[in-house]
Amino acid sequence: MKLIVAGATGFVGGEIIRLALRNKSITSVVALARKEVPVPKHAGTEADTSKLKTVVLEDWEKTYPEHVIQQLSGADACVWALAVTPTKSKDANFEDVTKICYDYTINGLKNMTSVANKPFRFVYTSGVTVERDQTKALPFLHDYRLMRGRVENAILEFAKQTPAVEVAITKPGGIEGPGHPKNDAMTSVWTQFGPTPWVHLSELAAAMIEQAVSGVSKETLWGNDLVEIGSRVLKKDDYVPME
Repeated sequence: MKLIVAGATGFVGGEIIRLALRNKSITSVVALARKEVPVPKHAGTEADTSKLKTVVLEDWEKTYPEHVIQQLSGADACVWALAVTPTKSKDANFEDVTKICYDYTINGLKNMTSVANKPFRFVYTSGVTVERDQTKALPFLHDYRLMRGRVENAILEFAKQTPAVEVAITKPGGIEGPGHPKNDAMTSVWTQFGPTPWVHLSELAAAMIEQAVSGVSKETLWGNDLVEIGSRVLKKDDYVPME
């Protein structure tokens, strides 16, 4: 199968690339990015690095140019891990944050769907604090959390109107991985939103890949779902080393 990964140079996106290169069910990995995406560290001997191809996209708001469309044509799924994190959003212009999180995502979904195989699976990386109910008053990061909720709503509505599109939205809390250890302060925050406050980076990436390869099992995947799926499909050697 042919898998598109957007946000491939980020913390989560890089792990998706690494595990996709190790996954024998995936024959082509297209990294949609602003610059060349290198083979991730610790890809391992099981990785087929020849599967990786970077497609450089400069303008994420407009209709994708023909040379990009050609490279995305025939894709079976996309894992979308491109967004501005809550922490980084605090120091950024909110209009720019919205553009990256909302406009880029919905525009990408529309462009990919126009040339993808059917069914086309779109696996979106969100977060446990993101709120779809636009009437709620939220105690922290109000505008950001509601904006990300509008992205989720738009993705779900697009899938509802486009039967050939299957959508899974992942909503992890804390993501544990290299350089991102668990900590008590954030555990107390994430615990307010569910029984599984932390997800291992490799389990998150593996769960998203599994949805892309095998089909969407649930429209919304929470922390406990991601841990269950990821730990089930991963081998011990697949986990990224905790540096």
